[in-house]
Amino acid sequence: MPSLKSLKVRIASVKSTQKITRAMKTVAAAKLRRATDAAVAGRPYAERLEAVMASLASKVTIGPNSPKLLAGTGKDEVHLLVVATSERGLAGGFNTNIVRAARAKADALIAAGKKVRFYIAGRKGRAVIRRMYPGMIVHDHDMSHVKNAAFGEALTIARDLIARFEAGEFDVCHLIFSKFQSALVQTPQVIQIIPAAVTKPANDGAVETASAAIEYEPDEESILAELLPRNVAIQIYRAMLENQAGFYGAQMNAMDNATRNAGDMIKRLSIQYNRARQAAITTELVEIISGAEAL
Repeated sequence: MPSLKSLKVRIASVKSTQKITRAMKTVAAAKLRRATDAAVAGRPYAERLEAVMASLASKVTIGPNSPKLLAGTGKDEVHLLVVATSERGLAGGFNTNIVRAARAKADALIAAGKKVRFYIAGRKGRAVIRRMYPGMIVHDHDMSHVKNAAFGEALTIARDLIARFEAGEFDVCHLIFSKFQSALVQTPQVIQIIPAAVTKPANDGAVETASAAIEYEPDEESILAELLPRNVAIQIYRAMLENQAGFYGAQMNAMDNATRNAGDMIKRLSIQYNRARQAAITTELVEIISGAEAL
């Protein structure tokens, strides 16, 4: 049985840990509100931009003069997976779920005979990808200086990806992140961002009437050439916002669980300490009584 001193030290240590986890939970809860508002506010713009691009793409015949970000390279051999995770841990399975989705996508592509490359954006996905897929990381984007999601950082990543695409380093690019649904639920997402995966919108009579009155100047291809690079940046920025909200939600839950587990451990250790202390007192009383009777 552990000594009274070791039990007392351990109880004090767990109490210190509990204070830290409680403080981290409070901070995460405070930041979650702002991150959630930013993620929710960013969705309509990204979705509307995709709808506009789909409408434009439906009026364009893809050919040699079409924007490369829409038409693609004409091949489907090399796939680049952009794995967007957080820079910090202590958030339960948040980063693990994103990496698991990336691994599932990579394994499916490799099984189909495709070449897979990784573009890391976030420190927590680096170690696993490097260990599981050695030599397949083409770039590791440092985001340690980014405290909050910023469009400037997303634009930097987007420009780098577009430059690599135009240089012929890959044919298809997929973005992997975690979509925020609630503080308890974050769902990993895998979306294609290069070339743009646009689908013709489903039109009813009202939409057809509205779209018939739209005239584009300059032509649709010129507008798409401007919107396609912006769409890549917007989708990356949206992923950063969703990840940020999901991270704080996951961290808040993880720290809440850790705080409650610490409380349970303190109770168990306290009971063990009291039992050991009572046993020591009982032993001393027995020795005193036995000594008195011997006299």
